[in-house]
Amino acid sequence: MTSGYTYRGAGVDIEAGDALVEAIKPAAKATMRPGVMGGLGGFGALFDLRAAGYNDPLLVSSTDGVGTKLKIAIAAGIHDTVGQDLVAMCVNDLVVQGAEPLFFLDYFASSRLRVTAAASVIEGIAKGCEMAGCALIGGETAEMPGLYADGDYDLAGFVVGAVERDALLTGADVAPGDLLIGIASSGIHSNGFSLVRRIVEGEGFAYDGPSPVEDGRSLAQTLLTPTKIYVKGPLAAHRQGLVKAFAHITGSGIVGNLPRVLPEGTAAEVDAGCWRWPAIFDWLQKTGSLTVNEMANTFNCGLGMIAVVAREKAPEAMTVLAEAGEMVGVVGRIVERKAEAPQTTVIGPAGSWGQDKLWVAQ
Repeated sequence: MTSGYTYRGAGVDIEAGDALVEAIKPAAKATMRPGVMGGLGGFGALFDLRAAGYNDPLLVSSTDGVGTKLKIAIAAGIHDTVGQDLVAMCVNDLVVQGAEPLFFLDYFASSRLRVTAAASVIEGIAKGCEMAGCALIGGETAEMPGLYADGDYDLAGFVVGAVERDALLTGADVAPGDLLIGIASSGIHSNGFSLVRRIVEGEGFAYDGPSPVEDGRSLAQTLLTPTKIYVKGPLAAHRQGLVKAFAHITGSGIVGNLPRVLPEGTAAEVDAGCWRWPAIFDWLQKTGSLTVNEMANTFNCGLGMIAVVAREKAPEAMTVLAEAGEMVGVVGRIVERKAEAPQTTVIGPAGSWGQDKLWVAQ
């Protein structure tokens, strides 16, 4: 009979978990903000909304992950960017409702905890929280040998924000004549990576090989460009009463996300000739022989966020967004929706879109 079993022998190292907590405490401390009560290490995290300055708040929450982009990070041994991806995918979904991100929790799961790699990931999460103005208030690190392959890990994020009841963005007042302001993406962000990986691996490219679109960087570094965090500029524009709605352009692209903020009876016309997408999208389309519809329904194609604004407020809204560091431009308009017409239409001439006029499914 075998005797002397231990938890460490079964694949779980509690001391490594304790070491990780100690390693990330400085990064987490740097994210503290008004409203936080206590620090890391408790059984639950506390937050005081009144101390954060709210009078009649609604809580808004979001949870998300990074998806198979993690496979590239793991293959390339580059772990310091996916934490920002995780934060961005969560907080950007709050901003579209006019909410300020307040605090964030992460979940890091692996077969065996490698403290150095895990610390790099969580330091990236802390960096993203600083950029978003929210506190990294807690999280969970799980070792699950037998569930994950050796060296693999997974991430999930959870964010809670608040908005004053009378400032909630719903898109209910969006109307024909309003303009669409596109806010540039930093690249692929964190959607479509199952297709990206299929193209890269199927066509025989190496992640540590040279980037096809950036000098001095590897293909992995280009693909791992972190998702932009759209908090400061969009919230500033909203608080000045300049925005009717925001659409976060994630999986299913412009055609799948813009209709989510359009009231019944309205439609959006997007002019793809108004912007040039990042070069990585040209490379993916050419290398993977992707159709226009495949690109439009899979990737953000250069726009990570779209704001809907009244025509007369568009110049001021663009100024506020640009002052916050965003690259912006008018990319379309809201029109009355005709019977049987799709709710989002992308028209040209379309440069990288590849055809003069593109009708896409609702």
